[in-house]
Amino acid sequence: MVALVDNIAKRTQRARDASGGDDSPIDLMHLRSELLPLLIENINESDFFVMPRGEKAAWISKLAMQELSNKGLVLNSLQERNLITALIQAGIEYFKEKREIEFSKPAITSELDVTAPPSLEDENRAAPAETKAVFEEQAGVTPPSGKDQNRIEKAAEQIRPILLERMDVAVASKMLRGELASQITDLVSAVLKEEKIQLNTLESRNLVTILVNDMLGLGPLESLLSDEAITDILVNGPAQIYVERGGKLVLSDVVFRDNAHVMTIASRIVSNMGRRVDESSPLVDARLDDGSRVNIIIPPLAIDGPTISIRKFSEQSITLEMMARQQNLSHAMMTVLQIASRCKMNVLISGGTGSGKTTMLNAMSRMIDLGERVVTIEDAAELQLQQPHVVRLETRPPNLEGNGEISMRDLVKNSLRMRPDRIILGEVRGSEALDMLQAMNTGHEGSMGTIHANNPRESLTRLENMIAMGGFNLPAAAMRQQIASAIDIIIQISRMRDGVRRITSITEVVGMEGDIITMQELFSYKFEGEGSDGMLIGSFLSSGLRPNFSEKARYFGLDRPLIEALK
Repeated sequence: MVALVDNIAKRTQRARDASGGDDSPIDLMHLRSELLPLLIENINESDFFVMPRGEKAAWISKLAMQELSNKGLVLNSLQERNLITALIQAGIEYFKEKREIEFSKPAITSELDVTAPPSLEDENRAAPAETKAVFEEQAGVTPPSGKDQNRIEKAAEQIRPILLERMDVAVASKMLRGELASQITDLVSAVLKEEKIQLNTLESRNLVTILVNDMLGLGPLESLLSDEAITDILVNGPAQIYVERGGKLVLSDVVFRDNAHVMTIASRIVSNMGRRVDESSPLVDARLDDGSRVNIIIPPLAIDGPTISIRKFSEQSITLEMMARQQNLSHAMMTVLQIASRCKMNVLISGGTGSGKTTMLNAMSRMIDLGERVVTIEDAAELQLQQPHVVRLETRPPNLEGNGEISMRDLVKNSLRMRPDRIILGEVRGSEALDMLQAMNTGHEGSMGTIHANNPRESLTRLENMIAMGGFNLPAAAMRQQIASAIDIIIQISRMRDGVRRITSITEVVGMEGDIITMQELFSYKFEGEGSDGMLIGSFLSSGLRPNFSEKARYFGLDRPLIEALK
């Protein structure tokens, strides 16, 4: 254990050195290294991976805050949240490395035995099913899918009705996951014997996990939600569930029992937010406890069965520095965007669905000064701002009578009375566009928003159309003047065919020439070819033009690095 914790501590030190010695992250990383051994001592490995993320965070928070209280240390809410996230990630790294080490250990042989020990593959092939399952359970090997998994699912279907008859479902739904799993384990063992169903130890444990997920969690989706490589989960009816890995959509081997099973999980998701999904309200936007965004649409609108689309919440905060290392943009582009945010430029992030607009918005928001009051407005809250003074607002759908709806425009209007320094809109898609532009023009500098568009010019045209569709009878010249004076920078982001999201353009809005909004492109991405690995090859090019906001950058003392980045 000490070696693994030391490895994580070394990675922490490397991250600390790379961060340039920022005091706040160093303190939290140091606390993470101190608290990690305490976390490992107080939780079983299997419990750590099975426990839902919300419950895991609450448990770790209680453990960590008690220890810090004993040491006389007090954290604010932001520091506590960052520490808990860091501890969860450290725990995942520790237990994963522990599994790899245990799995790679050679079989123990007698000192007198000079023959080579059997390979793991030979040992597994020769061992009885029960012995093999126990070995896999101890080594932390994930049970194989296919025939064995089908056996478990068939067993679950067979004993589920019996379990429901013998237990109080209302009481079970209020129990903690660990307590429910413990009680169900004994009941499952008895039912398996009665029904003469033979499962080994590992299969029995997986059977209990499936049953608990159905009762308390999101059923078959739990395994997909716990996979950090998956960014999107798309349920197209009970038998077709796609996931996105590395920017590519692939069909998973996870299925629901039937449409009713999908509806049960969909209802569980929305009921946690006090909403409903039925024939009178067949379209719902919601979010999971961890912040993942969810859209649900059911019959009769969805012809082939209930459809669930989940954009997973990333526990890892993406920064502009990380995006530069991943070649999502160049270091020069990163510098210009950091300066633009520091100089309180109004930024519009444009791109298609799934292109990374919200991720980019989160990364840009990290440049906001900690002393500023920020108001965020979203349909389903998913922004992860790190500042301590953030007010998060979320829209509300109408009730059964069609009353009580709170729209984005209502929230934008109300936010102006909340003394914000900056207003951030998760997505601009309606008549709130005019209110946003007016806010940007009336002292709320540094505001940001996202919009669906294929290029910077089209994003401005879409803003015009949104204002017109809102019923505002404004001349075209007046609308364009509002846009030109409000928007400073447009960031165009795209998910390309190799699955990588790249910043394809950074464009500055200069002003008006007659009735036309004038712009100048500061950076662009030039496609050059495709590598043997299928990845695209290209370059991020600077136009070399002097930015129109260089004078404003000089006011903040950032004109020199701005000019250097554009050379």
